[in-house]
Amino acid sequence: MKNEKAVILPGATLGVMGGGQLGRMFAHAAQRMGYFTAVLDPDADSPAGLVSHHHIHTDYLDSDGLGRLAQLCAAITTEFENVPARALETLAAQRPVAPGADAVAIAQDRAREKAHFTRCGVPCAPHALIETREQLAAVTDDLLPGVLKTSRLGYDGKGQLRVKTREELTAAWDELKHVACVLEKLLPLAAECSVIVARGRDGQVVNLPPQLNLHRGGILAVTEVHEGNLPPARAAEAVASARAIAEGLQYVGVLCVEFFVLADGSLVVNEMAPRPHNSGHYSMDACDVSQFDLQVRALAGLPLTQPRQHSPAVMLNLLGDLWFTHGNDEQTPPWDEVLALPGTHLHLYGKQGARKGRKMGHLNITGPTAAAARATALQAAALLGIEAF
Repeated sequence: MKNEKAVILPGATLGVMGGGQLGRMFAHAAQRMGYFTAVLDPDADSPAGLVSHHHIHTDYLDSDGLGRLAQLCAAITTEFENVPARALETLAAQRPVAPGADAVAIAQDRAREKAHFTRCGVPCAPHALIETREQLAAVTDDLLPGVLKTSRLGYDGKGQLRVKTREELTAAWDELKHVACVLEKLLPLAAECSVIVARGRDGQVVNLPPQLNLHRGGILAVTEVHEGNLPPARAAEAVASARAIAEGLQYVGVLCVEFFVLADGSLVVNEMAPRPHNSGHYSMDACDVSQFDLQVRALAGLPLTQPRQHSPAVMLNLLGDLWFTHGNDEQTPPWDEVLALPGTHLHLYGKQGARKGRKMGHLNITGPTAAAARATALQAAALLGIEAF
């Protein structure tokens, strides 16, 4: 690709495949630095499309739409991992694309993803690939109880079923329509954490601090980031592992790697997301360089600087359920009361209409100490009807 090493300076147009909230926050970060933005998304009311200079309203594999995006943009990224890798390959023939189609394709397939983790020397849960009835029959008893996960297109807990017995495993595979799956051994978990890394075209790698995460119903609910949120040795191991995974892919862009902390204190990698991630949203208000700033810099070939977290932080994910805490009638949550609390930073995504389970925004809470940030976050959670943590 010609000029792939050239720095793209502000004033150029940067493109993003996908018009959701991550694309919206990428567009805001790019525009703040002086770039124009273009979004390709099939939804006419997509959050990113509504705030970008150009919104190409087509399917992700539409050749005319991809051609227009390539013509408009100096470089192109993606905001979610289920954008067809083939679309990124098409764009990469004309413009720099980061992350590349190969890395996205690996993240789209759990079996390939786990093989990559193993190649990088990063331990993951014991598992087995199930694509045929013969492979189903060959599953060893030591993998049960486990979690059966579709190999492709799973996110936020979708496409995952817990199984305790061989009979339940067979029934679960039937329920998932015999698509390719990975069975993972259910491990005793103490906690979940993640690390955001950014890698530039020149191989430079930087990272945000490890994030301690709480999931509810398969969806991230709370992230806490402060010194001591993980034992120092585990935090260092998580960072080193995430960097190794990015290096092994020769990755360019922002990558989130999620880990399980087991009951014995050891770490195993769960999955990776080739994009910014919910658990990194706190960086918008608690760090001098956010994950979206890093995404813009990596795409444009600008220098990557190691982010500095200046405030302990808690992030609360805001789902559409909060608009229905008093029954089935939609009511706006009490943002005025929430914003009266010190260190609260509200980020809503401009989505048209709340629905239960829909990600509507997030609330970042910063404080002078971890205890202060957590106390305020609990007050905010109580006001919003979010379960305490």
